[in-house]
Amino acid sequence: MSTGTTAVWGRVQQQDFRSRVRGALLGGAIGDALGAPVTGLSLEEVRALYGDEGLTGFAAADGGRRGAVTAVTQLTLFTVDGLIRAQVRRDTGAWHPPTDVHRAHLRWAATQSAWGPDERREDNGWLAGEEWLYARRAPTKECLAGFGDATMGTLAAPKNPSARDSAALTRSAPFGLLVGWEPQLVLQLAVECAAHTHGHATAQLAAGAFALLVHALARGETLDGSVQHALALLAGRPGGEQVCDALRQALGSVRQGIPGPALIEALGDADSAEEVLAVGLYCALVGEDVQHGLRLAVNHSGPSAATGAVCGALLGALHGETALPPGWLAELEGRPTVLELADDFAMEMTQGPALHSPAAAAPGWLARYPRA
Repeated sequence: MSTGTTAVWGRVQQQDFRSRVRGALLGGAIGDALGAPVTGLSLEEVRALYGDEGLTGFAAADGGRRGAVTAVTQLTLFTVDGLIRAQVRRDTGAWHPPTDVHRAHLRWAATQSAWGPDERREDNGWLAGEEWLYARRAPTKECLAGFGDATMGTLAAPKNPSARDSAALTRSAPFGLLVGWEPQLVLQLAVECAAHTHGHATAQLAAGAFALLVHALARGETLDGSVQHALALLAGRPGGEQVCDALRQALGSVRQGIPGPALIEALGDADSAEEVLAVGLYCALVGEDVQHGLRLAVNHSGPSAATGAVCGALLGALHGETALPPGWLAELEGRPTVLELADDFAMEMTQGPALHSPAAAAPGWLARYPRA
């Protein structure tokens, strides 16, 4: 697989890119953690618990800690890990990113059943050694089944052929951070990796559309412009009509009145991939700032962790990490891990040749991201 283009990075470009990578990953995690306590609740139930304004900040979910993330963030982090490993393994001539991302998600699957890291596995790398990730945080049955064995789902033979929920979508923001790739290749990779767990074409293309939005934002596009680019690339693809309709409905809703739960739920209150994408996008479009957008994204009758994660990743990629609410960042579970992984990804994408090559490599880098 060719990446289509090679970027030349100046210092200012590197700093901007790192800020957007941090923003996308931290923003998605904040949205996930913010929405987790109210996922599955009706708007009336949310207001009964938190008042007429609904949820306005982190709350403890199921008796746990405030700011705790779900499997949405766990899987997103392992997506990043897989993409870095793909770049490192390219030195060996083994260049197939869908396989490397799949292997990374199998490492995630181990965190859902093991008590802690397996120190005997030298090929695990550093992320699989993070003990806090060894916790089951509402993973979907589609992800558990899809990564329940070593067989990789493909477009020709996907896992869970009828799965249309949002779990493949919500882990797909990192594909969009491959800013040196051409957009059509980002779309293809996201779709192929969605097939690891989701067989429905709409779920696959929703994941691809989300990656395209993040890709355009990380390249400095506006949010509206990123939607137009995505619509152009999705046009005519089998299964793409529903995703394109969802994107257009999100754009059209911006002009329909004051943002609130009624407009949000008109876009969808179910966990189908295209509805979650539409809600997350709409809230990012109409949010006065990141905090306002994320509060909109979680206060409705719907899958709030998923819609919050999508909205947060979009706003983080658009504005960079410094636009994220510092009070929420301070409480976010796993923030050091997310930051470390984001910086590693940015360093790999901008300075990879200085870290590894077919002839040599920095030993510390290969310990973190083994070629095996």
